[in-house]
Amino acid sequence: MNGYNSVVCIKQVPDTKKVTGDAMKADGTINRAALPAIFNPEDKNALEAALSVKERYGGTVTVITMGLPAAKAVLREALMCGADRAVLVTDRKAAGSDTLATSYILSMAVKKFNPDLVFCGRQAIDGDTAQTGPQIGEKLGYAVVTYLENLSLEGNEAVAVRDIGTGVETCRAKLPALFTVTEKFGELRPFIMRRVMKCKNAEPEILSCDDIGCEEARCGFAGSPTSVNKIESVVLAGGEFKEVAATDEGVQALVSELIKDHTIG
Repeated sequence: MNGYNSVVCIKQVPDTKKVTGDAMKADGTINRAALPAIFNPEDKNALEAALSVKERYGGTVTVITMGLPAAKAVLREALMCGADRAVLVTDRKAAGSDTLATSYILSMAVKKFNPDLVFCGRQAIDGDTAQTGPQIGEKLGYAVVTYLENLSLEGNEAVAVRDIGTGVETCRAKLPALFTVTEKFGELRPFIMRRVMKCKNAEPEILSCDDIGCEEARCGFAGSPTSVNKIESVVLAGGEFKEVAATDEGVQALVSELIKDHTIG
């Protein structure tokens, strides 16, 4: 095979590490205007996975995002790191999309580029659902490999190492396939300096829902069965604690007390 064509789905998200009182509206939803917008962290790992495939095997890397025109910023960052093509799907019809509608729209965009591999971050920090990537793969009919840590390619087959919590699992998947990538894959490489000036004002290809053949009823609020009633910030308060002497007698007394309270059996 003469190189692999990869598509990476990325997202511009509010920096949830900087949530303050102003960042929450009265109804409990996030005030995105009060938070700085950043490149979703694990989408950076997904981009690194695609760039490493291009580096090792040849091919191209296309980055796609769905959002407002301001999302061009993360597309330009991806181009500065080595992506070949950037695409922004932006349309009023997409407003209010939950993961079901978002994955439908993105799957229609991805299909347009007929990729061998699709990479997504494991999850976005603004929603934390980890649903969009696998749903894109399901809609495309691709093999889906989640929690990717390492990847090699053998012709029309991928050999993937994935995190399963208690260890790792090595599996094989026929291409085309979609992968959700964790931070364990590795940090995104720095900008390529010769590309910074070239790409800082680059204009991505703009696509509407109509351009990619979406059914309006499956986009935006109309295609989103999920309803978020409230989001609230929970502050964990410290509970009671007891000092235990660092001696055999102190440990034994603590164990006896925990058994008596049925905390341990």
